[in-house]
Amino acid sequence: MKILIALTYYRPHISGLTIYVERLARTLAARGHRVTVLTSHYRRDLPYREEMDGVTVLRHPVAFRFSKGSIMPGFLSRAWKLMREHDVASVHLPQAEGGPLAVIGRFLARTPVVLTYHCDLQLPPGILNRVIDRAVFVSNWIAARFADRIVAYTEDYARHSPLLSRFQEKIVVIYPPVIMPPPDPRAVTALKQRYHAEGQRIVGFAARFAEEKGVNYLINSIPFVREKIPNVKYLLAGEYENVIGENVWERLQPLIKQYREYLEFLGPLPNHEMGNFFGACDVLTVPSINSTESFGLVQVEAMLSGCPVVASNLPGVREPVRVTGMGEIVPIKDARALADAIVRVLQNRAAYIRPRADIEAMFALENTVRAYETLFESLRRRSQ
Repeated sequence: MKILIALTYYRPHISGLTIYVERLARTLAARGHRVTVLTSHYRRDLPYREEMDGVTVLRHPVAFRFSKGSIMPGFLSRAWKLMREHDVASVHLPQAEGGPLAVIGRFLARTPVVLTYHCDLQLPPGILNRVIDRAVFVSNWIAARFADRIVAYTEDYARHSPLLSRFQEKIVVIYPPVIMPPPDPRAVTALKQRYHAEGQRIVGFAARFAEEKGVNYLINSIPFVREKIPNVKYLLAGEYENVIGENVWERLQPLIKQYREYLEFLGPLPNHEMGNFFGACDVLTVPSINSTESFGLVQVEAMLSGCPVVASNLPGVREPVRVTGMGEIVPIKDARALADAIVRVLQNRAAYIRPRADIEAMFALENTVRAYETLFESLRRRSQ
């Protein structure tokens, strides 16, 4: 099949959404499909066209950015042309162009459109951000109205999403693609030494510093955890400075300085090093605070690496802990509850561990890609 994938940001940008799409695109290409990614040229040093792991990546010029969105004149006409050359279009939301892309697919290109709905958009407070939120919701609603099918991560999230709950008849639930090799014990030891964490109980976090990730609640949990476990260190992996559309790092500086001796900021880690990071952690935290987080791929990656999880009680986010039993679920925006759950896991860690084979069986990459292939092929045949 010839598959067109459209999204705002692609690699090397790092987010759960881009990691999801990269894994899906790369695996589909490896299975013999012709995969093209249409995305934004969000960084000047990136080529406009590139072959990556068998995937053709086309980056469209950006006139300017508006919060996290990109204004790209000519993007839709280019998408129209590309849709006509492909068997199916896979559109990943949220993105401002989602609605027009679905309309183009339905009425102009006559190409089946499958939405993958990664999350509801919920920008930080502010009048401008509320306007953007509403505009993106309208675009996403139009996309859902005219798309052929909508992929959701979980039934839990689909039931609670203000958008997805309106289109239940189009929903197809497919777990996200997960790839995580086992940790290398020597690399795990070296990582602990590098960050002076030997002999410490390690609390992990793996995400960019964005408003919805709840980093401030994680840092505020430190004194409560130390009441029971004094020898604790927090390792935070992911982009923290100059995050597109965010100022969390700058705002948290007073708090970071207050607890600096217990914090290590690792920055973005390559995918092949993430297993070792999770292997070094005694517990991973996902303290997200709103529906911009719909699952948290890092949870399953951590579980595959033998690391239990403490996750927020949000639709979709609670799914990995619910189905595996490998962690604790806590209320949102509650540093004390987060700390209490961290302590429970650290004090009785063995009770939360599940065999890697059991986690793999639940979240197999093969199952995810096959489900996409089946969906794409059924729509392709129907459109002929």
